[in-house]
Amino acid sequence: MPGTSPTAPRGRGDAGSARDRATEAFVAHRNLLFTVAYEMLGSAADAEDVLQETWLRWVGVDLDTVRDERAYLVRIVTRQALTQLRTLDRRKESYVGPWLPEPLLTSPDVAEDVELADSVSMAMLLVMETLQPTERAVFVLREVFDVTYHEIAEAVGKSQATVRQIAHRARAHVAARRPRGTATPAQARGALQAFQRAVETGDLQGLLDRLAPDVVLMGDGGGVRQALPRPVVGAEKVARVLSAGLPRLPVGVTAEPVLVNGWPALIVRFEGEIDNVVTVRLDDGLITGLYVVRNPEKLSRVEHETAMSR
Repeated sequence: MPGTSPTAPRGRGDAGSARDRATEAFVAHRNLLFTVAYEMLGSAADAEDVLQETWLRWVGVDLDTVRDERAYLVRIVTRQALTQLRTLDRRKESYVGPWLPEPLLTSPDVAEDVELADSVSMAMLLVMETLQPTERAVFVLREVFDVTYHEIAEAVGKSQATVRQIAHRARAHVAARRPRGTATPAQARGALQAFQRAVETGDLQGLLDRLAPDVVLMGDGGGVRQALPRPVVGAEKVARVLSAGLPRLPVGVTAEPVLVNGWPALIVRFEGEIDNVVTVRLDDGLITGLYVVRNPEKLSRVEHETAMSR
């Protein structure tokens, strides 16, 4: 598939020319397509599978009949992501412990696009987990990528009137659950600096002072690494868990500030190896979500930056 190897396969004559044209269009829009799929799925591995299926369908399209290559590709990737999302939902039913989105190491340009950074943040991806598959597709396409209702209707196989109703319902659903107030990267960095200090020195007070009364602590080990078996809710309970666990971390644990999903985060290493990724949700300046991903299958994308775009 284009984008996964230095060169794309070429054919001969007209067939080769058509394939070259298809490859050029696909590569030009690849980052966008990945971002659409990832926002719908919360899994980079599944998003890559969707891109593979999208390429296989795209390369068979008669491009002379395509008026808007971007819109056509977005339609294919949306349909494939919807199919993959239903498969992923079934996998989550047997997933061991809480499920968190796969964290992605991102470049500063993602953080600079405020709307993109907000839409791919761990907090927003978890909010979108509460939407139905079609609602999530409509919300992502309309609110993040500004796709027209006509194009969305073709992508999800609904009438424009129905899509407008779904979009209205999804917006209201997300608005009721998204973080309160305007969180800033500086606030997130401050919260994570307090966590980093707790990890590296055992001084928890600065972190505990930032916990909101309704804070939720979630850990994702996927049944492979030890993690919290269920979410811990409430400042008092979270404080007890952190106070019991962080001071017992072995010597050699370090926390590195990075950008994950467009927002400040920490990569925690033990003896140089990545152990987990920590991200936060902030409401009115306080930590309401503390998310720790330890599942090694979800940590491969924090060693190298992933390109994303709208």
